[in-house]
Amino acid sequence: MASTLEQIGAVTKMTLRNIPERLSSSLVAVLGIGGVSLVLVALLSIGAGFNKALEGSGQDDVAMIVRGGSPSEMASYFGQPEITAVTNANGIRRNEKNEQMISAEIFGVIAQKMKGKDSSANLPLRGVGPMGPVLRKEFKLVEGRMFKPGTNEVIVGAGVTNQYDGLEVGQNVRWLKTDWTVVGKFTDAGGLAESEVWADAGTLQQVWGRGPTVSTIRARMTEGASVKALKDVLTKNPQLTVDVMSEKQFYSDQQKILRTLIKRVGITIAIIMGLAALFAALNTLESAVASRVREIATLRAMGFGAGPVVISVLTEAMILGAVGGLLGGLVALLFLNGITSSTLNFASFSQITYAFTVTPMVMLTGIVYGLVLCLLAGILPGIRAATMPITSGLREL
Repeated sequence: MASTLEQIGAVTKMTLRNIPERLSSSLVAVLGIGGVSLVLVALLSIGAGFNKALEGSGQDDVAMIVRGGSPSEMASYFGQPEITAVTNANGIRRNEKNEQMISAEIFGVIAQKMKGKDSSANLPLRGVGPMGPVLRKEFKLVEGRMFKPGTNEVIVGAGVTNQYDGLEVGQNVRWLKTDWTVVGKFTDAGGLAESEVWADAGTLQQVWGRGPTVSTIRARMTEGASVKALKDVLTKNPQLTVDVMSEKQFYSDQQKILRTLIKRVGITIAIIMGLAALFAALNTLESAVASRVREIATLRAMGFGAGPVVISVLTEAMILGAVGGLLGGLVALLFLNGITSSTLNFASFSQITYAFTVTPMVMLTGIVYGLVLCLLAGILPGIRAATMPITSGLREL
């Protein structure tokens, strides 16, 4: 009598050799699993792209200073006392011109028509000074030039030009009862800054009528100085009401709601679609067992155990699941990876642009999900095949 491993090998080989005879039903299962995997990978790639945007934005050595208790930049505002306090604090880095690397910025939103839609969306508009671009990790002008201080000129992030109408370099737009000219386009390694339009901070203060106030202050720390040390100095000053954190922590906290929403939606949709694919795979494997009744009974009569029969059915199930999962992942990689889209930033109620990012881990998750679904679908047909009465099976035509 052959060993258990030899029995498993023989039965599994026979099962796989017969898959082409059940090609149509096998394709139904593969395509069903592939569709589920595609949706799951697409949703996970949104989260991966969003995380990439966050990682490309935040820096540990840049302090983000907002008004105490403010939920976002939109609700934060400072006057000259806060700016002066930061300027006088120790540990702020200076550039080669001995200028402090501090950027006092003003932030708001304006309505702009989106490409391919009749509706408008809130577009982030940020006022920055000379240090604004310097304090971004990977800021780079890729087209046109920087705006001139004191003028109604703006530069736009690469994500903005992909999502909104009328914001190509050289075009004019009207916001806040003022005409603006787009003079440049910039990138920031896929960071959140690419979702924004930048103008001169002084000009925006006048147009918005906010006087000398700003929304937030950024400051790059010297090597060896910590953001925590700056926080201790500023928060202990009874005349100031501020929150201080690293830029990286600030962006991470701001987007917790959106990341949680994406994760929950992805899991919910994957489960719902997974149940439908599970039944499709179950029908396929039940059909495979039904077509092999006499074959299985003959093997059992020859002394093959129930275990090898179950394993052969589960092996076929996992192969179908792996192929389906890989198919869905490849489709997502070929047709979705790198596509720019946008979603709502719940902190500022403006749009954030991001790119679908199909990472190896996202691909692997899709394949594993397909495997698990088909493995579950193969349990009942496998048990049925193993417990089928031998005499009944041999009488089947």
